[in-house]
Amino acid sequence: MRTHRGAIFGVGAALWVFAACAPARPPAPVAPTAEVRALWVVRSTLADPDSARVMVRRAAEAGFNTLIVQVRGRGDAYYRSRWEPPPPALAGRNGYDALGRTIREAHRRGLRVHAWINTELVANADSLPQDSAHFMYRRPDLLAVPRPLARELYDVDPRDPSYVQALAAYAQANRDHVEGLYTSPAAPEVKEHIYSVWIDLVERYELDGLHFDYVRYPAPDYDYSRVALERFRDWLVPTLPDSVRTRFAGLEPADPLVYSDSFPDAWDRFRRLQITELVERLYHGVKKRNPRLLVSAAVFGDAENAYNLRFQDWRDWLRRGILDVACPMAYTDSTELFRERIRTAVETAGGARVWAGIGAYKNTVDGTVEQIGVARGLGAAGVAIFSYDFMARHAGTRPGESYLLAVRDRAFR
Repeated sequence: MRTHRGAIFGVGAALWVFAACAPARPPAPVAPTAEVRALWVVRSTLADPDSARVMVRRAAEAGFNTLIVQVRGRGDAYYRSRWEPPPPALAGRNGYDALGRTIREAHRRGLRVHAWINTELVANADSLPQDSAHFMYRRPDLLAVPRPLARELYDVDPRDPSYVQALAAYAQANRDHVEGLYTSPAAPEVKEHIYSVWIDLVERYELDGLHFDYVRYPAPDYDYSRVALERFRDWLVPTLPDSVRTRFAGLEPADPLVYSDSFPDAWDRFRRLQITELVERLYHGVKKRNPRLLVSAAVFGDAENAYNLRFQDWRDWLRRGILDVACPMAYTDSTELFRERIRTAVETAGGARVWAGIGAYKNTVDGTVEQIGVARGLGAAGVAIFSYDFMARHAGTRPGESYLLAVRDRAFR
């Protein structure tokens, strides 16, 4: 076992070392011409062994061949992790390895399993983690900060409870664009920790792939944490003329945002670079250990929004070959808007590297089936539908018919 990554976070992480699991060997990789029929599976379904087992059975019966299962929801682990604590939902289930069990069940039925990892989002604002081993409590200084709080929090001790409380209150008041508390993408320690999480999964489980989510900034008003501002200054200053350097060195003590405010284009490039660097490092780290593993990402369906407002340059990741597959989350009930967003992805890198993300929760069965047809027409390698959990709870078009089986009968036969 490797313990070279993440050790900087102290012996507290060692509390979460478990015996490695040994699930069944996976089936052979899908042939390039086979259509990928994937389901995103939210972590709550994995929390109970019975619901996880039923999920695998129902997915197989409905004609799906790939499960994207959420194993890191909010800086926690629905698997046996070296580096992060289990969530409260697994309390009292000490012998249950949610991911290991799901892999065994799925591979037995011929389904592939990809580990879905929420990257920068680590906590809900309304219900902060209770476990003191959680990353945000061990390193609150590495949480992302919104611009309106930047000057106020710059000199506050992050270990003062008021620091995290202020971040949570801001997220609560800005639910329209912030899902919760994020880590700082610019912090080297954050990148190292996320790398440790990924490599832990690669080394311990017989996965078929790993899947990024929330691999982005929450919004353009983030991240103005001290660590990010200081790293931007250090990145920018060597490129400035001596006279400018001297002038800004005198201004910074009075205003920690002077560089980010004065060089907005460079600031955006810097933030975009932080996310791209993480994706690139993880991609190569995974491939070095197991080249057969597929690395995919759930990305904003609106590529311009992703690039300009979330600093998620997924088109560049595809062009540079540091991402195998993009899953544009083209969640809409508008067929034309869906078509436009999937076409953009296909034109970027070819259909073989695109799984069209369909939001079942926004569509009737008819709408979902129609969008599957659009994805096929555009040459996408397959579809990923969000989510199993919604489809399992909702009816199809005929009395007594489930949404899952209705899609199977109308799209997969």
